[in-house]
Order: sequence, then structure tokens, then C-alpha cells
Amino acid sequence: MQGFWVPRRLVMAGIGLGIVVWCALALNWAWLAVPKYQSLILQGIWTTFWLLIVTMVLGMALAIPLGLAQAVGPWWLAAPARVFCSVIRGTPLLLQLWLLYYGLGSLFPSIPWIRGSDLWPILRQAWPYAVLALSLSVAGYEGEVMRGAFKGVPHGQLEAAKAMGMPRFTLFRRIWLPQALQRVLPTLGGETVLQMKATPLVATITVVDIYAVSSRIRQDTFVVYEPLLLLAVVYMAIAGLIVLLFRWLERRVPQKTA
Repeated sequence: MQGFWVPRRLVMAGIGLGIVVWCALALNWAWLAVPKYQSLILQGIWTTFWLLIVTMVLGMALAIPLGLAQAVGPWWLAAPARVFCSVIRGTPLLLQLWLLYYGLGSLFPSIPWIRGSDLWPILRQAWPYAVLALSLSVAGYEGEVMRGAFKGVPHGQLEAAKAMGMPRFTLFRRIWLPQALQRVLPTLGGETVLQMKATPLVATITVVDIYAVSSRIRQDTFVVYEPLLLLAVVYMAIAGLIVLLFRWLERRVPQKTA
């Protein structure tokens, strides 16, 4: 506690508090009292949250087999996995998003059986393409991370488990995968924050996240800085929650994998 009460930290805390007070008193926050904007803000935050959670889960579900294929798979699995990760990591996410939305989104209406299927009401919306693009982005980056994590697990442990007659799937589930995930947790926390900061790109294909809500408020009210400050606070709060979650996981996971 004494470390906080040093002059430079007190000065920085005072400056920060002064900026917060000035922003609260001097800027125009009247639009926050409008029920329409309150509803839009909550909807935008929820959209950002579920996009982040769903795409991280789906992306990691793809990244694990991609990493495994590159680490120990035969060449006919390792080569396509390596190519996929290279393409995803080598091209901008915005380009991938637009190719899926304006590419597949323009192709599907010309296919009669798709237009007549029960999937068409979903495929005509923008959010499936946003989920697909963000999930593939996570898979491409984390697939390479998981490759290194799988290779980093001590080979002697795997050989000992095999010598004891442990089935391959049990070995993977109880030894190999938990230790690999333990190794990537710090990196995964940072990647989750980066994924959260990539979600505003979905506003370019009409998905209404918190960034799109901020842009709409600025267009409606001609208030520029205040919606952007609110946007920054929301993203900082979500990033803080992600950091706390992964720090908690880093403390818990070693106890479960020991």
C-alpha cells in the first residue's frame, strides 16, 4: 500500500481525477438522458459482448485442431492448416469481413435452393458473416499459438502416458490439451482484448455494436467528443474485465492441471 503513496503516483491520480471531473461537468451529456439512446447503448454493449464471446469460443474450437494438425498431423492435414493460418494472418480482417459479406452475401441470393431454404432469413442478415469472419480470424492467429503450445508440452509425459496404456483421446484430454492451454493463457488474454478492439469493424456491414451506436449518436446530435469518450470507457471496462478474468484463470488452471 505504501508504494501507491509516492508523489508521482499521487500527482498522476490527481490529474486523472481532475480530467474526469472536468469531462463530467464541462461536456454535454444531456443526450444520455434520452431513453432511445439509453436503449441503443445497452443494445450495442450487448452486441459487442456476445460477438466477442461467441467468436472467441468458435475460434478456439477451430484453433485447437489447427494447432494439433500443424504440430503432429500428417502433411495432408498440416499443409492446409499452415496455409489457412498464413492467409488469415497475412490479410487484413476488414478485407476478410468484406469478402465474406459482399462475396458470399452477394452469391447466396443467386442460388435458388438457398433462397428457398429455412436458412435464408438468417443468411440475408449481416451478423452471420461478422461471426464467421471474426471466428476465422481467431482461429488463424490462435491456431499458430496452439501449434507452439502443443509442441511445448514435454514429450516425456506423453510417452509415459502411452506406456501406461492410456488411450489417445484420454491422453489428449487430460494431459496434452490442459497443459497446452495453460501455456497459452497469457497470450490468449491479450488476443481476447485485441479481438474486442476488432469488433467495431462489424459496423461497416451494418451490425449495430457499441461503435455503431456511438456513430449514430454523433450523427443525430452533432455531439462529437462525448459519444467517443463513452465508447472509450466501455472498451476500457470490457478490457479490464477480460484482464481480471484471465488473471483469475492463470491462478486457477495450474491447480487443476497439476
